[in-house]
Amino acid sequence: MSDRAFGAYHPTVNFLYFGLVILFGMFFLNPICLIIAFVCSFIYSVVLNGKKALRFNLLYMLPMMILLAVLNPLFNHQGVTILRYFANGNPLTLESIVYGIVTAVMVVTIICWFSCYNAVMSSDKFIYIFGRIIPALSLVFSMALRFVPKFKEQMQVISYAQKCIGRDISNGNIWERIRHGLRIVSIMVTWALENSIDTADSMKSRGYGLRGRTAFSLFRFEQRDRFALTALILCGGYILIGAAIGSLDFRYFPSIQPLIFNVFEMSLFVAYALLCALPLIITLQEDRKWKHIQSKT
Repeated sequence: MSDRAFGAYHPTVNFLYFGLVILFGMFFLNPICLIIAFVCSFIYSVVLNGKKALRFNLLYMLPMMILLAVLNPLFNHQGVTILRYFANGNPLTLESIVYGIVTAVMVVTIICWFSCYNAVMSSDKFIYIFGRIIPALSLVFSMALRFVPKFKEQMQVISYAQKCIGRDISNGNIWERIRHGLRIVSIMVTWALENSIDTADSMKSRGYGLRGRTAFSLFRFEQRDRFALTALILCGGYILIGAAIGSLDFRYFPSIQPLIFNVFEMSLFVAYALLCALPLIITLQEDRKWKHIQSKT
């Protein structure tokens, strides 16, 4: 499912947004920034993919977050607040526990942002942005992204076909299951090679690589795209200025820095919240417009 509101904006706006939130999410470990990014990415992923994203986040992301938070204190023993000692003599510190939670939240947030990116940024948008700058690399990258879901879908088709004749990985003893699995993999490799040949022939017949070849595109940079791009540049630039002077830095070792905010830091958090919530704001505005139009009819 793609976002009909923010996803309908110009590809430059979409790509700049995800570039900013993903980079900021990886490098800004301030707890307020982490909470803002985590909440916005979680909600937006559910808005884009519905119950499927909610189930994935609860069944996979939450256990992974707990696992990462538990593993970090086992290997990281820095910090001055010692809670207890392990059997091997290594200390368990409050700072290592908090940093493990922070790292887990950061990893899950980035995964959620990438799931939103895959739902909004199609291969056509990626080629539109980078097709003239790096045509070969952009084409290979878009084909690779497209190949993953296509490969998964074809794998299910082949598995169902083999299951109908009793050759699925769920049939027979352990050795027969291994043999059936290898047969399915062999069929998939053959299909992938044949598909690559067909793709190459199709590209050649359409004149790919010839000088002067043009590409059709429906993307137009409209007034709403100017407003959204301006908002991204202003918020992103303001946040980068704050990060450059250290206003978003936060210390976890050797002791946890207390949360003390001034007016400038609060304004940075507001700008970061507006940046992360921009697609949600646009979606709410579009829903309000749609309900208003329906009320008039």
